[in-house]
Order: sequence, then C-alpha cells, then structure tokens
Amino acid sequence: MQTILTGRRRSIRKSLPGPAAAARRVRRWLDVWSERRSLMRLDERALADLGLTPADVRREARRSPFDLPAGRW
Repeated sequence: MQTILTGRRRSIRKSLPGPAAAARRVRRWLDVWSERRSLMRLDERALADLGLTPADVRREARRSPFDLPAGRW
C-alpha cells in the first residue's frame, strides 16, 4: 500500500501491486503445490479418514499449481 500526499496534505491510500504482492502470490502457488504433493504420499487409510479416494488425489495432483482452490487468493 502506498500513501500519496495531496496539495492539502491529506493522505490518500492507493493499493498498488508490487514486489510484496507478487511474492505472496508465488508463496501461495508453492504452498498449494506442496499440499498436493503431500496428499499423494498418504495411504488409502489416511485418505479415507479425510473422505478422499485415490482417484480424487490423482485428479487434484494433476491440477496446475496456478489453479488455486476458491478462497486461496
């Protein structure tokens, strides 16, 4: 967030995408990629505890790291 001063010295906050926003986005992509890889390592019993099937996990693992679930942005 950047603060811009006007002629009357009032500050106006303007949201600007910058390096911090880009870093957060990359971090989310890496987190989702890691979570999907972790799911692939679980055995069928653990998957059943989560209510997932091996087919569900394979489908999730094939998704692109840029294909984030809703609410992850």
